[in-house]
Amino acid sequence: MGRPRLIILLRHGESESNCDKSINRYVPNHKVPLTNRGHEQALAAGKRLREILLPGENVLIYTSPYRRTRETTQDIVSQLDGVEYRVYEEPRLREQDFGNFQFDEVEMSRIWKDRARYGHFFYRIPNGESAADVYDRCAGFNETLFRQFSSDKFAKVLVLVTHGLMSRVFLMKWYRWTVEQFESLKNVNYCEFVVMERQDSGKYLLKNKMRTWNDPQPDPIITTTTTSPGSDGNSIEEKQNQIRILYEQVRKAEELRETTAQSSASVQEIEESALKEYEMLSGVDVDAGRAFGSDFEDVLDDAGEAAENGICLLNTGRKNMTASKTETLDPTPI
Repeated sequence: MGRPRLIILLRHGESESNCDKSINRYVPNHKVPLTNRGHEQALAAGKRLREILLPGENVLIYTSPYRRTRETTQDIVSQLDGVEYRVYEEPRLREQDFGNFQFDEVEMSRIWKDRARYGHFFYRIPNGESAADVYDRCAGFNETLFRQFSSDKFAKVLVLVTHGLMSRVFLMKWYRWTVEQFESLKNVNYCEFVVMERQDSGKYLLKNKMRTWNDPQPDPIITTTTTSPGSDGNSIEEKQNQIRILYEQVRKAEELRETTAQSSASVQEIEESALKEYEMLSGVDVDAGRAFGSDFEDVLDDAGEAAENGICLLNTGRKNMTASKTETLDPTPI
């Protein structure tokens, strides 16, 4: 059997649509490029990959055909001097389809809200895919891999350059996680290495501790709270304060989820408030935040995803499900 020593899942670097969601209204999702910062992340990922290779190991890279993943792949291989590698595009690793050009801000807000209530895994984006649809094509790709593993010439390290949701779906399929476990997962970071290592048994152990919505909420990164009288709310300090408010809303929602005795009306109030805060932040100036010295986009990603998507965990509390169902991810080798 030619099973690789490592299987590495890698989300693309930061893209322009990660910084400005409105781009998806007029640029096809598969044509969105990386930002300068995304290129830097991809180059750093290439250097890290070079460092973890053992002497003489070769690399096989499957990449989603989207522009941001192909650019990430190109930056990675630029750092692999002296390493034997092959690159193939694999359409089954593409991003979840969001229905061609995305709708305006109001309609997209309604879609994210519906998805949060319906369930992240089964909700199908209008004219697009559900995570369950992504799971089906991921299953087909896994079957292809298992057939290739039968060759003794298979590469020693397999790298899958893909997208955040596809990475989580791949792990769900491979380790046979439940829908509830999948929905408990937070997104992986840009160019984060999710490493699966082959054991003596031939099975793969997940080396990462995946972040979940049940993890303790971090203290707000931004603590400045002043608001100037008569201000238009566009100063860096006030944008930071908006983020702090959103963190507080999400934290409060999480506390309500833990307390199943809370009335559904109270939970509804927090959901509405958190979503409203997220909508307020849709136009935040990411570059201004970076100039201030904080990782503004990552803060928005965590807080925004919590407001959009993490709310679905409140439904878990309503159904009186135990925390262990969503908190424990089994990394048992498969």
